[in-house]
Amino acid sequence: MDSTDHIETVADALLTADTVVALTGAGMSTASGIPSFRGDDGIWRTQFDPDDFDIRRLDADPAGFWRDRLDLHEAMFAANPEPNAAHDALAALERTGVLDTVVTQNTDGLHAAAGTESLLELHGNAHRVVCRSCGHRSDAADARQRVRDGEVPPRCSDCGGVLKPDVVLFGEMLPRETLQAARRLARDSDVFLAIGSSLTVEPAASLPGLAAGGGMLVLVNLDETPYSGRADVDLRADVTDVLPRLVDTVERQR
Repeated sequence: MDSTDHIETVADALLTADTVVALTGAGMSTASGIPSFRGDDGIWRTQFDPDDFDIRRLDADPAGFWRDRLDLHEAMFAANPEPNAAHDALAALERTGVLDTVVTQNTDGLHAAAGTESLLELHGNAHRVVCRSCGHRSDAADARQRVRDGEVPPRCSDCGGVLKPDVVLFGEMLPRETLQAARRLARDSDVFLAIGSSLTVEPAASLPGLAAGGGMLVLVNLDETPYSGRADVDLRADVTDVLPRLVDTVERQR
């Protein structure tokens, strides 16, 4: 069965399913210019030490943490990334009523920028900051500018507490409610699409296993994943090619 046949099969399943959930990973955003983290040329291997972005570093050395965090942000967003064809395709599937929710491991905000409305950001959003003391959330752009201007660490305008990027740092657990919601979505899905994810980072890596217990599991990734042997459809392809084709096929079959 070639890729066209696989896409036809997935499109048919989407149109007959009651609940469709997509999980997306770093491979979703590389075409937008955002570097991967864990690949051979990923930024954890070539540019930055993950230990510098541990929650314990923020607590022990908030000024140093924020200087490094600014460098990381500028490396990630140097290309001024915008949603690519894969982001647009998932937003289109949601608009047509085929896709119910996107669960993303990414913190880049590109799904929301593409128009996806039902969105669960497992690891938070790099465009927000949260106060370590009072929990107030605000735009990260202002905090980053203050770091550039020499205010390290940037502090909360409400209480003076140290600000933290509103993402899950190394050493932190995912918020319980967020993880419970993701697991519930996976269990309830009739079709679960795992897109652009190596499926090696827990706890997101366990979600396809929950989905495979009862629904159709579809993988779209350039490389093999730990779930390739269990998937109903395993498409080793570029997400920016496959997802627009899937949208076109769904629209043709409607």
